[in-house]
Amino acid sequence: MSDSRALGGHDADPELPSLPEGGEAKAARADRTKSSSTRSRGQAQDEGAGGRRPGVFARIRIFISQVVSEMKKVRYPSRNETWTYFTVVIVFVAVIMAYTGLLDLLFGKLNAVIFG
Repeated sequence: MSDSRALGGHDADPELPSLPEGGEAKAARADRTKSSSTRSRGQAQDEGAGGRRPGVFARIRIFISQVVSEMKKVRYPSRNETWTYFTVVIVFVAVIMAYTGLLDLLFGKLNAVIFG
């Protein structure tokens, strides 16, 4: 059942809630504002791992161990998939080369006709 008041009608269903002034129904939006300001960099670092950063070599070791763990998650394409991708790329490049060559030829002919 539709509310004819939203369309400008006056014969409203008495069971429906009334519309706000102006005739337009506005959806109530939840307040999504933050309750406090963002922490400063100093506060964020203090709340971290005791406020101390690991040494240079420890950070390098952590980085390398994270790289190794991420590389273990990599799934390399099979031989068949690699040939499929290779074929798609070669065909696409050939089509673009033909299109560009055709445009070059047409603009060259047009240039010769205009400027003689």
